[in-house]
Amino acid sequence: MRHFPIFLDLQGRDVLLLGAGEALEAKAALLAAAGARPRHAARFSPALLEGIALACAAGAPEEDLRALAEACRARGIPVNVVDRPELCGFITPAIVDRDPITIAIGSGGAAPALVRMVRQRIETVLAPGLGRVAALARHFQRAVRARLPDLAARRRFLDAALTGPAAQLAEAGREAEARAAFAAALDAAEAAPAGSVHLVGAGPGAADLLTLRALRLLGEADVIVHDRLVPAEVLEMARRDARRIYVGKVRSHHCVPQAEINALLVRLAREGMKVVRLKGGDPFIFGRGGEEKEAVEAAGLVCEVVPGITAALACAAQAGIPLTHRDAARSLTLVTGHTREGRLDVNFASLAQPGQTVAVYMGVTTLPALFAGIVAAGGDPSQPAAFIERGGTSRQRVLRGSFAEVARQAQGWVEDGPALLLLGEACARGGLPLAAAAEEHASPAP
Repeated sequence: MRHFPIFLDLQGRDVLLLGAGEALEAKAALLAAAGARPRHAARFSPALLEGIALACAAGAPEEDLRALAEACRARGIPVNVVDRPELCGFITPAIVDRDPITIAIGSGGAAPALVRMVRQRIETVLAPGLGRVAALARHFQRAVRARLPDLAARRRFLDAALTGPAAQLAEAGREAEARAAFAAALDAAEAAPAGSVHLVGAGPGAADLLTLRALRLLGEADVIVHDRLVPAEVLEMARRDARRIYVGKVRSHHCVPQAEINALLVRLAREGMKVVRLKGGDPFIFGRGGEEKEAVEAAGLVCEVVPGITAALACAAQAGIPLTHRDAARSLTLVTGHTREGRLDVNFASLAQPGQTVAVYMGVTTLPALFAGIVAAGGDPSQPAAFIERGGTSRQRVLRGSFAEVARQAQGWVEDGPALLLLGEACARGGLPLAAAAEEHASPAP
């Protein structure tokens, strides 16, 4: 973040506008709308800076623009020179105005055209009456704080009230009805609401693969309990003041044992928190979500599950491999590469059957044993396979080849990311032919 976004209170304060032209007139109009008192000047002199809160310039001689920028910096006065980022102490953003809601968008001067595009997109999403909803909340601000002194309870009420019937009435301009509905909802609000736990799938790691429900819950959560596989870009989608608790697991090492994670979820929910248990992929596919749900519900608490895109779907989609194909795979089998004890425990005869795609999670260390077991059960060592690391993200890598080739190379090829094995004839469908794919993506065997 190159520039720190901030909203200045300029009501009744003097601002300097140096120079002339259409760009400066546009800034003067914005500043006047914010309650500022513009002072206009054609040329610069240090005396102009006495008592001003901010300065803008355009269309003045070069020596005046530079003198203004230098003098403002020396005095700590914010200064903006149109189209001259090197002379600016601040930049003016594109603005979406739904008074009292104001949204500012900037690119640090790098891409003004893109900023305008983003502003247009936001304008189409936000209802014209959004400002009236904000005004409704402002009207009841003191009443809400008095009725709900607990922060979590207050936040929970506002999350519901500002998206419910009262908000809809306010958007429609029916102010009296909106206030009545809001007051009724406030009277019925629980001063100490019960906590809850949501097991939320974060998907493979790309923030834009989150479900809309997952995104909404991240914005509502009081606390987020997250794994190692949840990247920073996904956590940044959460509410800024939500507490974050890391309980990550690395192969053969648990930062926090599962029993303690279960107890943590229960304790936080009993404290009245809205808890999001954020897990990579899908909570119910090799994610221990079932164990956590059982523990929360055994404690008499509410636990809901929000599915996420699991690794097999994300890896295959980005690699162009169809998991099912009527000419190659009529079933899909998901398998874990190791049990709780770290060993391989699978039905090799089942995995050796043709006409299916097998997706093996967490199978790096047990891949040699998996290969030996499937081949011993009659599986074809020359069948197509793909080993995919960091699937569904911008860092995805794919090792393609025969099952024998992939099994031989995979352990030396995998770096630090989670990896998934896909096995079956469908791996030869879509994307590059096996030979070309292996040449492009595979590292030499160690």
